[in-house]
Amino acid sequence: MAIIENRGQYKEIFTGPKGYDKKLEEEGTEDQPKAPYPQYLPTWDPSQKFPPLETFSHTEHGVGADGNFSDLLSSSAQIEDLTPTIGSVVRGTQLSKLSSAGKDQLALLTAQRKVIAFRDQDFADQPIADAISFATYFGRLHIMPVSGCPLGYPEIHVVHRSAQDTSVQQLLANRTTSAVWHGDVTYEEQPPGTTMMYILDGPKTGGDTIFADMVEAYKRLSPVFQERLHGLTAFHSGIEQVEASKAQGGIARREATTCEHPIVRTHPATGEKALFVNPQYTRYIVGMKKEESDALLKFLYDHIAFGIDFHVRLRWEPKTVVVFDNRVVNHSGLLDWIDGSRRHLARLTPQAERPFETPFRKGTVNGSNGNGIYDDRTG
Repeated sequence: MAIIENRGQYKEIFTGPKGYDKKLEEEGTEDQPKAPYPQYLPTWDPSQKFPPLETFSHTEHGVGADGNFSDLLSSSAQIEDLTPTIGSVVRGTQLSKLSSAGKDQLALLTAQRKVIAFRDQDFADQPIADAISFATYFGRLHIMPVSGCPLGYPEIHVVHRSAQDTSVQQLLANRTTSAVWHGDVTYEEQPPGTTMMYILDGPKTGGDTIFADMVEAYKRLSPVFQERLHGLTAFHSGIEQVEASKAQGGIARREATTCEHPIVRTHPATGEKALFVNPQYTRYIVGMKKEESDALLKFLYDHIAFGIDFHVRLRWEPKTVVVFDNRVVNHSGLLDWIDGSRRHLARLTPQAERPFETPFRKGTVNGSNGNGIYDDRTG
């Protein structure tokens, strides 16, 4: 009964196959060029079915990786931190050429910086099978139950808005923002960890992705509030996602799943604690009455959305690969362009460990900035 009463709405801008014009994408128009990576155009096969996911043993490659990052960042590589706690841009490193040691260091650096944009990458130009092989190093690849995928490659989640699509204006006629904060597929028993997303085509301006640092979001809370959150679990649901797909004439490769996760989780490589709730998939706090749960979740969602001093906004330059750690961020794509440009990205989503919590321990003042914010990462 609780699932029905606490049901949320999946992305209103979700269109599925109904919003897709295959001929337009492959051939283009006078105003819009054809898709530059047709092999990545989405397909939806209603006969494609997969069994429920089974638990697997995850190896976290960031654990024990060399923190000097010499196999990831050569002497000629350039790294720029965009904010003190979240977001970096790297130039001079080619991800497709990394050794195993370099991939381990990538996992660690991503856990530390939360999200990293690697510029001038050849990822999209490699065979799709090679991209899949790269990502598989970091964990079993998640297959989205509803999204379009390149023909024959269900492991690729395609983020696609067709050329000449006007549904953004329709959405904003009734909404003040297109932002939809979420963590990817947190309804799974083992949600994603080190995740890759890369640009295939996009508007000249707009269509950025904004990320929120969930570690810093946790740190900004008072020790009293932090301690109260420990021991609480939240119910996450993928039911609404599957129902939205069916309503749009889409597919369901697997039956919808739900799962309970701790509200505060610990990262296995850094030991940092992070908030682990999001308005897209989190439905309620287990053991609380509806009004209590709604009030607490609203506070956390507002805290995440309004905390612009622990956000970073990444621009999708051509040939960019963004690597982010889904365990320690919320994010949202931004649908803010109105010129009808195509927005086309691919995501590879390795699953990680089941979220776990370590005991609360009141820490010391964070000495890195001297601002009195508590850091209990050692707990």
